[in-house]
Amino acid sequence: MGMEFLPDKPIYQQLVEHIIGDIIRDTLVTGEKLPSVRDYAISVGVNANTMQRVYKELENLGITETRRGQGSFVTENQMRIQELREEMKEQLVQSFIQNVEALGFTTNEMVHYLQRRGEQDD
Repeated sequence: MGMEFLPDKPIYQQLVEHIIGDIIRDTLVTGEKLPSVRDYAISVGVNANTMQRVYKELENLGITETRRGQGSFVTENQMRIQELREEMKEQLVQSFIQNVEALGFTTNEMVHYLQRRGEQDD
């Protein structure tokens, strides 16, 4: 199976972002047990040491918690999940703004375009 990874970003970061995305989309829900490091590593096609680093990073970010003898679980802290959603939203908006400004568009131009686009979708 495996995942496709971008060459310009460390694999562990891509996996952290992937898992965060799953949590934000509710593909992984609060309190849910994550696969073992070994099983997850095999399923995405990476070394177990890389996956161990991913799990450690998620725990350091307060996104997961390790229960001795039981494994890693998505945090049940709803406030942390909401903070995570806001952090991701901010990162996406900042990246979007940098990209459109690099192409010579203004933020106001893009806001108006997005509003028109949203009205078309309704």
